[in-house]
Amino acid sequence: MTPGTEYQLPDTIADRYLDDAVSLTRRLIRNACVNTGDPASGNEIVSVMTIQEYLGDTGTVVEPLPGRASVVYRMRGTEPTAPRLLLIPHLDVVPAETASWSRDPFAGDIVDGFIWGRGAVDMLNLTASMVAVFKSLLDGSTPAPRGDVILAAVADEEAGGIYGAQHLVEHHWDLVACDMVLTEVAGPSLTGPGGTALPVTVAEKGSAWRKVHAHGTSGHGSQPYARDNAVVNLARAFADIATTPQPLLITPEWSRFVQYLPVDEAILDDLRDPERIDQAIEQIAETDVTLARWVHACTHLTLSPTVIQGGGKANVVPSSADGEIDIRILPGQDANDLSDHLRKVLGPDRYDEIDFEVIFDIPANVSPPEGPLWDAIQAAAEIHTGLSTLAPTLTPVMTDARFFRALGIPAYGVGLFDDSVTFGEMLAMFHGADERVSVESVRRTTAFLATVIERLSEPR
Repeated sequence: MTPGTEYQLPDTIADRYLDDAVSLTRRLIRNACVNTGDPASGNEIVSVMTIQEYLGDTGTVVEPLPGRASVVYRMRGTEPTAPRLLLIPHLDVVPAETASWSRDPFAGDIVDGFIWGRGAVDMLNLTASMVAVFKSLLDGSTPAPRGDVILAAVADEEAGGIYGAQHLVEHHWDLVACDMVLTEVAGPSLTGPGGTALPVTVAEKGSAWRKVHAHGTSGHGSQPYARDNAVVNLARAFADIATTPQPLLITPEWSRFVQYLPVDEAILDDLRDPERIDQAIEQIAETDVTLARWVHACTHLTLSPTVIQGGGKANVVPSSADGEIDIRILPGQDANDLSDHLRKVLGPDRYDEIDFEVIFDIPANVSPPEGPLWDAIQAAAEIHTGLSTLAPTLTPVMTDARFFRALGIPAYGVGLFDDSVTFGEMLAMFHGADERVSVESVRRTTAFLATVIERLSEPR
């Protein structure tokens, strides 16, 4: 569909399910399943019960810890050997700093056509759309699929999926066994030098988070001269890690995608050139720092010191200090690249004096943009927008897709949004303040996903 033209929802799914998706988005926001990273947080059982009530079916609940629940449903297809599709949205959200918001982040209010609240774009909008589409299948309102369709609304994605998708894959594979996956990340259409395209997330960076331990010698705080202060040692190391230019890599995934980025054509070649890309990022930042930040993340190994702790009393020089670094690696990079970079930044002596403890060592993962599900997404895009161009997209964040890509199962993230917010504006809402999604985007995404399943069920 050409931007700015009137949009008419294809008659793929009954209108009541589109309304249901809007209502469900609001209810899931209000459930406030906030995952702080503490195993006792999340309480996703509340949203599991919301889904059970809506579907009129208890499904299969998996609860590895009290309250940390996922719920799984499987609708059998008409052909037992046809490919099986898994819809795997998550139920948890990150915390919200209420003081930074214009509205209550857990009220789920609709204002000026937008649903406001934590999780509105990450990813309760997609969760609600997937649940509503699954309901239409259960009701027989939309044609029965050829292959099984599984809905797994899961816990704990925001803290690594240990009590959600990972637990299901490792301990309950029979519940989620599939041949293809739809999950996050979804975003609005992109118009760049290469034309207009629908972004489909096909790859994500790996996570190489580290705990960092620095050492020193304790002593009296009133006599700091020539003291080996662990807090100072760690602070200096973190400052160097944060300010040193980070390793660059132009991946095939980036080269394939960049033509659709909403940037001036004059810098397009610069964004593919290792010698000029950093300057191009600075140019983008002059008008859209959020987009520039995302471009940097998709083309660099990134290191963000995020936690530092040390000392216990103001007048005691601490002998130890601890911290954490959020590190993300691109396809084609690994832990050796990370170690080489840290050794160069800190120098061999300081590097050997600091202990780096692994939190995550998850490789980057990629699904090829091809196959039955990719074709179904492309066909649905043409039906809904008049465009069949898909932009295979790399995301710098970690999702549940990685558990399935590790098994060779293709996993994609996609939705269909209106033009009420730009790509950069939506990026800013992930884990940010004033997160919101338009009612129209939820409706469009629901209808779009129904069409994807319909196209997937066509005889091949």
